[in-house]
Amino acid sequence: MSTVKRISTKYPGVYYREAKRIGSIQETEKVYYIVFKKEGKIHEEKVGRQYSDDMTPAKAATIRAERIEGKRASRKEERDAAKAAEEAERNKVTIGKIWEEYQIIRANKKSLVTDQYNFKNHLTEFADKRPEDLITLDIQKFRVKLENEGLSPASVKHCLVLLRMLINWGVKQGICVAPDPAKLHFDIPKLDNEKTEMLSEEQIRAYIEALDKEADQNLAALFRLALVTGMKKSALFNLKWSDCDFENKVIVLRGEVAKKGHTERIPMNDMALIILQSVERGNSEYVFPGKDGGPRKEARRMAQRVKKVAGLPDDFRPFHGLRHAFASHLISSGKVSLYELQKLLTHSSPKMTQRYAHLADEALKNASNVASDMFKDE
Repeated sequence: MSTVKRISTKYPGVYYREAKRIGSIQETEKVYYIVFKKEGKIHEEKVGRQYSDDMTPAKAATIRAERIEGKRASRKEERDAAKAAEEAERNKVTIGKIWEEYQIIRANKKSLVTDQYNFKNHLTEFADKRPEDLITLDIQKFRVKLENEGLSPASVKHCLVLLRMLINWGVKQGICVAPDPAKLHFDIPKLDNEKTEMLSEEQIRAYIEALDKEADQNLAALFRLALVTGMKKSALFNLKWSDCDFENKVIVLRGEVAKKGHTERIPMNDMALIILQSVERGNSEYVFPGKDGGPRKEARRMAQRVKKVAGLPDDFRPFHGLRHAFASHLISSGKVSLYELQKLLTHSSPKMTQRYAHLADEALKNASNVASDMFKDE
């Protein structure tokens, strides 16, 4: 096998060999090498190709000088460094990896299903980030984003608490570096769990009238359904036609998209039936599909517009507010017990429904006053 001829250049210690040009069968290009002596050893290194690396004799001479002075690493050293950096990147402990380990260790945790829901739907943007790379500003922006998406203060709090807990858990397990407390702080919102956001009859009429003015009546039906069923936003966005049992008048809330992870069923009342039958069916399997035909991601613009037209308070939360309005009016009627309301709202615990107890008490007082009426003068 013959050796490819070395051809000198006008620059000392720089030569080249002719070789086939990359990407061409017939053309050739120059491949440049440098030779130099350092610490008593002769070094000979390839520095680049004429076309693919845009290498010239002058550039090669500059590289040779930098190598002699120790200002530049060799191509092999650069490759090794890049490989090491790539390996370190693959092995870095991210929040996503902490989450994977957490699910294994805490598989029996009762609230794991809720954690999985929150991570999948809200925290995936942090999956590739390392805890030590996060700063307070990242958390603040995340909180504002969740609030702008219409999440309730409770949901925002749960997401922030889950993220903080995963970081602390990873540190305790020794699998990640503790963030600098001077750079990372979680400002967890405080909740007023007694807020029920009850709407008056006039406000409900104004809200319905505002919905009637909307151009997209299919989407307006989503808000009407929220008002007459108390369904959560996630359930409405993921509702499929197959979940609507018109024959038995039942709406199925699939566990696969629910925080609790198990399927629930609620009655399809007469108004809900009318609303669902008014929605035009397209090619999507979803009742209120997004632009791609899949589950809807948001309905914020209509929600804010209708709230404004109806003259509702600025702090009224479109979806949580409609759910609370539904519950408040039912319990205030005196015809629905707290137990029945719990089932309609699919609350897992009576404690969650207890916020409406004062309205139930008021309904009982009104009922009791019926007896007083017998003694009033006509």
